[in-house]
Amino acid sequence: MLRRLHPHQPDSFAFTPENRKWAEAQLTKYPEGRQASAIIPLLWRAQEQEGWLTRPAIEYVADMLGMPYIRALEVATFYFMFQLVPTGSVAHVQICGTTSCLICGAEDLIAVCKDKIAPTPHTLSADGKFSWEEVECLGACSNAPMMQVGKDYYEDLTAERLAEILDALAKGDVPVPGPQNGRFASEPKGALSSLTGGEKVNAHNASAARALDIGDTVKRIDGTEVPVLTSWRRAGAAAEDVKTGGS
Repeated sequence: MLRRLHPHQPDSFAFTPENRKWAEAQLTKYPEGRQASAIIPLLWRAQEQEGWLTRPAIEYVADMLGMPYIRALEVATFYFMFQLVPTGSVAHVQICGTTSCLICGAEDLIAVCKDKIAPTPHTLSADGKFSWEEVECLGACSNAPMMQVGKDYYEDLTAERLAEILDALAKGDVPVPGPQNGRFASEPKGALSSLTGGEKVNAHNASAARALDIGDTVKRIDGTEVPVLTSWRRAGAAAEDVKTGGS
């Protein structure tokens, strides 16, 4: 499939100060002269910040890594995880369309996206808030059908529930991610058939609870969500970071 950059591009791109700090910390994972190995995580961070990957962002990352622009462009256009066209300002909805989800109703979810967002994938809704696409397996087969929005999975979906989630997101709410049919995680829909002796410690599974702790998990990543950690660095360098406030 031919993948090209969008014909309309912004004039510039720059990481937020926090994301720049994060990106510079990533470079310390690699030996001197091998910083280009960080191309995928840095392109991903740029996309997370802006919602899609623009030419200025690709060139900005290439400059950080000392790479020719064409080499960074080759990576960006090769991997389908990089969005080369604008995505919704609120959410880009990814519907899993692989076997388990397809059997369990993914086509109904896609129909909702076509009706409430746009008739075709990678197309902005009329208000610019949403876009959607069908993707390959997202690994939540036990909770099919499901979708990914930003950092979160919404599982055990019905067409009606998906429509409700989109309406809530449009109003500025952030529905609790995870199973949408009352399940805690991936246990049988009826009841646990093993490991029945314990009690729930939390109201939500760890993934959903983490999303609630962070708060608005559909917002663009600007680097303020979690502290920058560089556990791979030498203890002395890490101690110096703490002393100087570095990454």
